[in-house]
Amino acid sequence: MSVPDYMQCAEDHQTVLVVVQPVGIVPQDQFFKIYKRIASVSQLNIRDSQRLLYIRYRHHYLPENNEWGDFQTHRKVVGLICITTCNSAKDWPQTAERFHGQKEVYSSTLYDSRLLVFGLQGEVAEQQRTDVAFYPGFEECSDVERRVEDFVESIFIVLESKRLDRATDKSGDKIQLLCVPFEKKDFVGLDTDSRHYKKRCQGRMRKHVGDLCLQAGMLQDALVHYHMAVELLRGVNDFLWLGAALEGLCSASVIFHYPGGTAGKMAARKPSISQPADAGKRHRPGAQEVLIDPGALTANGISADTSTEIGRAKNCLSPEDIIEKYKEAISYYGKYKSAGVIELEACVKAVRVLAIQKRAREASEFLQNAVYINLGQLSEEEKIQRYSILSELYELIGFHRKSAFFKRVAAMQCVAPTIPEPGWRACYKLLLETLPGYSLSLDPKDFSKGTHRGWAAVQMRLLHELVYASRRMGNPGLSVRHLSFLLQTMLDFLSDQ
Repeated sequence: MSVPDYMQCAEDHQTVLVVVQPVGIVPQDQFFKIYKRIASVSQLNIRDSQRLLYIRYRHHYLPENNEWGDFQTHRKVVGLICITTCNSAKDWPQTAERFHGQKEVYSSTLYDSRLLVFGLQGEVAEQQRTDVAFYPGFEECSDVERRVEDFVESIFIVLESKRLDRATDKSGDKIQLLCVPFEKKDFVGLDTDSRHYKKRCQGRMRKHVGDLCLQAGMLQDALVHYHMAVELLRGVNDFLWLGAALEGLCSASVIFHYPGGTAGKMAARKPSISQPADAGKRHRPGAQEVLIDPGALTANGISADTSTEIGRAKNCLSPEDIIEKYKEAISYYGKYKSAGVIELEACVKAVRVLAIQKRAREASEFLQNAVYINLGQLSEEEKIQRYSILSELYELIGFHRKSAFFKRVAAMQCVAPTIPEPGWRACYKLLLETLPGYSLSLDPKDFSKGTHRGWAAVQMRLLHELVYASRRMGNPGLSVRHLSFLLQTMLDFLSDQ
């Protein structure tokens, strides 16, 4: 994986990933209009159960990220919805062919797919098909949301069958060894009958079942499986997957403690669990002391009762433990050069949790770590995105000056010497956004005599950069205004030079 998703948060671990893509020629504005409607189906009450299924939509997803789906199942593309236009029956075979081609890209992980066809009427459009929906036009498609709900239900059925299949302990069978892409070459020729190898297979599969339980809305079972995976993987020093099992444990515990979500944008989520009033008062175990509620697992490893509240509270990490376990998981990821993206995203998730806990200093330590994670060769655009997100996260925890610093770095990146067409306008816009972080206002009234706030040297440097950027932008009038402002407000600090 080369490109991190900076928007990742702990509760994303309970979502299933659906990719929505245009096929053929689709007007961009119409595509995003339909995409918005599809994405409005972000959670679904599963019929005949107390469970909720959460869906995460993406209109762009790199196939190489999909290869990490066994490691963390929320990275796996399980649903594909294609949107296309087709105006005549003779174009239909080619359109269907394109849809199949798109399915091939994610074929190794897909549970189900749908094609929404706009513009086709007549005989072809009257055929009843479960995987294709025909609409006369973009304005005449009132049942899009209902069709997406049916589609999500079909994904849930496959997810549930996989969960049941993998959770049932078939002791006679050999358990498959789950791998991440870069490990595959390391396991060639290993002794598959050794106790060490079998424990590794068991530990990884337990962790995988924990992921599936979390996605299927069974938080209690997920916690139990993650705890068991941690014990098994710790015993065989399988550090990368031990990190993933610990992160799974953190995610499940975050979902329990913060049902409103940690990303800010997820505030509209329905609480996924009824949290008992005394949950915070109960004794919570440390890392070594795993308490498994005897009622939580039946003989085949499936929970008889998903609402066993007492079992959940026993296996759930306390808010303080969540952060400790994140630290431990990140230290294990740090041992693997190829897991840089996983490590960076885990840091970002921990920062979002710490922001809710109002523990700004500890959050800044995680961010400091994120700054130094090497992701190889990043494009200029990726660098700009990385610094902008770091700036937003520092703002989130109340580190305004640090936030301004990274926003300024992002601004400088817009006009890096390596960029063929430097973006002076974007640079200028980002520089303006850094002013409040450096206690700088562009209103001369805020500079009455003797009440200067902030570091004058940094402020003058920033004003010089605004002058230069506005000149390069081709707006000399603006640069003159910034220069006269500099003279009016900073004269006491300017050298003769």
